[in-house]
Amino acid sequence: MLLLLTLLFLVVPIVELWVIVAAAQTFGVAETLVVLVLISFAGAYLVKWAGVGVFVRLQKTVRRGEVPTREVVDGFLVLLAGALLLTPGFVTDVLALGLLFPPTRSFARRLVLRRYRDRLQAFGIHEGATVHDTFFAYRDRRADVVDVDEVDDDRFGDDGFGGRSTRPPATDPLFELGP
Repeated sequence: MLLLLTLLFLVVPIVELWVIVAAAQTFGVAETLVVLVLISFAGAYLVKWAGVGVFVRLQKTVRRGEVPTREVVDGFLVLLAGALLLTPGFVTDVLALGLLFPPTRSFARRLVLRRYRDRLQAFGIHEGATVHDTFFAYRDRRADVVDVDEVDDDRFGDDGFGGRSTRPPATDPLFELGP
């Protein structure tokens, strides 16, 4: 994880600056800035339409009673593409545009789902899973419920009716936070 963060915060900006400077030396500063702005606007338009398409597919999947695993991952990838398009630079823009096109997004989706397959299957989420499958898988994994309404603690005093109070006294510092 530390290696990934180092890569994201140190290496990627240095590579982006190098590519922008090289493009500015080759094509000119004004042309480079215009291309960066045009890519951002075109990318925002593509992110909007890709997001709408993913949302429509998600609604259809939920209406069929299936778990929208693919659609949720696609939504995450489209959101990631939008964030990459906000980052100025050509390298991140190319990665973002790659995530926006369905064939390359399908490849990225398969990588993400393969990475988290075991965790998803533990909750009953697999290809063709229905909402009921995930409910029963979650129900089988849940822990026993512990009732904490009754507190048997000696620090609380008499409740005034001959029993023990389950509420802390009003002089508790947590109650002194109000006006």
